[in-house]
Amino acid sequence: MKTLFLIRHAKSSWDDSSQSDFERSLNERGLIDAPQMGILLKSKNIIPDLIISSPANRAKTTAEIFASQLTYPNSKIQTDERIYNASMKDLAEVVSEIDDKFDIVFLFGHNPGITNFANIIGDKPVDGMPTCAVIGIELNLASWKELDKNCGKIILAVTPKQIID
Repeated sequence: MKTLFLIRHAKSSWDDSSQSDFERSLNERGLIDAPQMGILLKSKNIIPDLIISSPANRAKTTAEIFASQLTYPNSKIQTDERIYNASMKDLAEVVSEIDDKFDIVFLFGHNPGITNFANIIGDKPVDGMPTCAVIGIELNLASWKELDKNCGKIILAVTPKQIID
């Protein structure tokens, strides 16, 4: 059994027009939401064996904040450029290449890719994932290489507004 948590990066800032999309940092709301969502996962005893993130600043920072709440070393966060502006094929490749020694994996990415991917592998529809949303999908697989359409069951779907506002 494998479990994949798809997490959209926290809310980012558009204040600095000199920053490229890739460089955008988190805004104040993102810096509040990310630790709270990490704390929520920890309270549910959901601890990753592996964290993979888009290398974009806002996604990697979100991953680092979650990691700090879950006592996961930032040095072990893997980044994969295919997650930034990812197609479904890209995300499927990233997941299917995960070493089978990892059972619980967090993947930090961007919309629309992350929402579309949840809809392809999950068992029920996911409307657009807002920033910092978490979708947990239990995959009845022995190996990540077996990933296929509709192979998972959504076991968690939570947004910051559900726990913070």
